[in-house]
Amino acid sequence: MKGITTTIFTHLEKLPAVSETNFFHSRELFAISTKTPRMKPYMVVCTDESGKVLSQLLAIVRYRASILPPYFFMHCRVMGEGEYISSDWRKEDLFGEMLQALTKKMGSKTLYIEFSHLTQKTFGHKLFRQQDYFPVHWMSIHNSLHSRLPEERINEKMQQRIDNAYARGLTTEEVKNEEDFKAFTKLLHQHHWFKPKRYIPDNQFFKEAAKTDSCRLFVTKYQQHVIGCSVCVYSQGDAYLWYAAFRRKTYVMLHPDTLTIWHTIKYAHQNGYNHINFMDVGLPFRKNSFREFILSFGGKPVSTVRWFRCSIRWINGLLSWIYRD
Repeated sequence: MKGITTTIFTHLEKLPAVSETNFFHSRELFAISTKTPRMKPYMVVCTDESGKVLSQLLAIVRYRASILPPYFFMHCRVMGEGEYISSDWRKEDLFGEMLQALTKKMGSKTLYIEFSHLTQKTFGHKLFRQQDYFPVHWMSIHNSLHSRLPEERINEKMQQRIDNAYARGLTTEEVKNEEDFKAFTKLLHQHHWFKPKRYIPDNQFFKEAAKTDSCRLFVTKYQQHVIGCSVCVYSQGDAYLWYAAFRRKTYVMLHPDTLTIWHTIKYAHQNGYNHINFMDVGLPFRKNSFREFILSFGGKPVSTVRWFRCSIRWINGLLSWIYRD
């Protein structure tokens, strides 16, 4: 587009002065990803003729490998449609420039590119189609924290479950020492061991994120044993539950999942955040036990889409036909 220059940065020291408003497209997350093994950040930046930053979009390439089942591939993940600093240009025009540049850059480097957590379901539909992306319907849930107390959104049975857990000695607190951090990462990886579709970053990612003001790591304990954990990110006045894990089967009567999620919600409310968003409740199947569990805290389900593009042309064509509108 005339008057706009689009550049992709992969080194922190060369990154221009970008906006830090949106954590998911910030220098902060770029730096965290740079220090994390098997991750590589790509910051797409649009500038005008004077060099002023107009928009930015952070994409993170993840290297995924496993022995059982055996596989190795890379995929590119973008969360949201980016950050827009200038109001002199249409948001869709800037996004189109960044999307085209990123898609060309990735090429056959990654197995697929995924865009998730767009603020509007219809945003960029034509632009994605032009770059051969296909949409997959998804679900998201968010709880409002500003209009009613969290206690007013749950039923009596849930409140009794929470009260009983506290009475039996369960506590949820922020990770503050190396012992808790090791227990946190161990539980997180064990919980997702048989869920290869769920990507869990290297421990260094969480260690670096916990050093910032934008992220908190929580652990739920019973008799000094960590039986639940969660990762929450804070950006633009909202909270985002990014990862969570629980030992539900071993401690079924203690409900560590309930107390972990409850504490995460309460922390966000007590610190003045407007909403808490649950970032991965999955595909919109009619029956989804995790989605129903999250909804029991009084949240609102919202139908969204995620856009995908596979680098293998015939597979991308097949999936585009399967997930056609």
